[in-house]
Amino acid sequence: MRRVMVIDESRCVGCEACVLACKNENNVPAGFYRDWVTQELRGSYPNLSLSLRSERCNHCEAAPCVTNCPTGASYYRGDGTVQIDRDLCTGCRACMAACPYDARYLHPEGYVDKCTLCVHRLDRGLPTACEAVCPTKAIAVGDLDDPRSEVAVRVGRSSAYVLAPEAGTQPNLWYVRKE
Repeated sequence: MRRVMVIDESRCVGCEACVLACKNENNVPAGFYRDWVTQELRGSYPNLSLSLRSERCNHCEAAPCVTNCPTGASYYRGDGTVQIDRDLCTGCRACMAACPYDARYLHPEGYVDKCTLCVHRLDRGLPTACEAVCPTKAIAVGDLDDPRSEVAVRVGRSSAYVLAPEAGTQPNLWYVRKE
């Protein structure tokens, strides 16, 4: 199994329901976020387009946060996700410095935190909190190794891409560009 998330930019309306659902589901403290919505202006005047994109941890296959964690607190779960063992985390922030996506933050309780892809929900057969509340169904989570899955179909589109491919992290967070 290779769990991935695919976000269709043509469906995202920037409502931030995903951000609020994540904060609520994971008890994220005020002022901190595990996911966020960005705006990207493309083109040149008068041919401009605005892209809205929900971003978070990319759950990379070659995650620099894992290789740079001195305590082993950041680790691969084996299902395509990268997790943090809070008990092993010293809050040194080495993983934060290594992440090219700026997807981690230091929790006020002293450990580093980030998106877990709601594995606690997925393991029970439930969708991630952000996927469950997305009013336009822009977010899909599934097994990329299953060619019939919605995520495999979305990633197979010619407009599918990952952020910062030059970083060599092999992200498991995909986007589908407006066509």
